[in-house]
Amino acid sequence: MTIFVPKRLFMVEQLSFYDQVYEVVRSIPAGRVTSYGAIAKFLGAGKSSRLVGWAMNESHQKLPPVPAHRVVNRNGLLSGKMHFVPPESMAERLQAEGIVVENDAIVNFTTVFWDPATELGF
Repeated sequence: MTIFVPKRLFMVEQLSFYDQVYEVVRSIPAGRVTSYGAIAKFLGAGKSSRLVGWAMNESHQKLPPVPAHRVVNRNGLLSGKMHFVPPESMAERLQAEGIVVENDAIVNFTTVFWDPATELGF
């Protein structure tokens, strides 16, 4: 599968699904979030949101860094927080970027939602 990531200005070819996920997540600007499902749909694998979640679980040691804290579930819940050390750091990172989080949920989710299909020009 080939995707075009305008921010990087080159074609991303022959990458594993996980690496494609990481490229999309690296494109999410600070102060914005997206969902596992939106990433899966953008990559042409609309029913693979769990696979995107597994990729996020393995992203914490990748270089360049993958801002996994910007990926949440379809309702804006911090469902992946248990994969951060400590778990509270996911919310702390989002709050440092100006995102309001209460009870492990993004308060203004629709306002800060970043859809890769729209934002990356597809």
